[in-house]
Amino acid sequence: MIFGKSLAFDQVNVSEAASAAEYSIANAASEDYFVQCLRNGDPEAFDKLILRFSPDIYGILFRLTENREEAADLTQETFLSALKAIKGFRGESSLKTWLTRIAINHSRNRRRWWQRRGIDRTFSIETPIGDGEATLGSTIAATGESAEADLLKRERETAIRRILLDLPLKFREAVVLCDIEGLSYEEISAALDISIGTVKSRISRGREEIRRRLKDF
Repeated sequence: MIFGKSLAFDQVNVSEAASAAEYSIANAASEDYFVQCLRNGDPEAFDKLILRFSPDIYGILFRLTENREEAADLTQETFLSALKAIKGFRGESSLKTWLTRIAINHSRNRRRWWQRRGIDRTFSIETPIGDGEATLGSTIAATGESAEADLLKRERETAIRRILLDLPLKFREAVVLCDIEGLSYEEISAALDISIGTVKSRISRGREEIRRRLKDF
């Protein structure tokens, strides 16, 4: 089966998808109808699924990995898995929550893959900060009072990202989904397949650990 929309999630394609994120599945008669189109193998429906949700899924995976190439690769894997599994989608959660669960599982599998090979993903001074083009190295090279203030801000942001990567995975996932992606407790519960009480506990413990490590900033 060939779909009209490429599944090559490089930086350009992700940006294009983000600009199309305003597309609403409500244009179909209902989400149920849209899901049925997906189950029937409608290529246009799958293209729209990618356009609507790829920015969100890429964002989650980037925050979990802090690696653009890996996040793009995992986003592609997520949608390929969704294509294969769509017939089993029972509608017990939203499509976004369902896709988030698939993305989280791929992220966990990739992390285990790195760990089995004894490879630790670390930051480079030339790693882009956030979604922009500036790097910590270029920021350090800046001069002037405003540059110093900006440097302190970026150092704090970098520290937070480092801390997030160092958090136990179960806390990192919960904090990213809640505090960065803005998912509700119910959505996180469904995406991680844990109780709402456990969601709240993991978010609380993750936040507390971040605050503890940031006390010197």
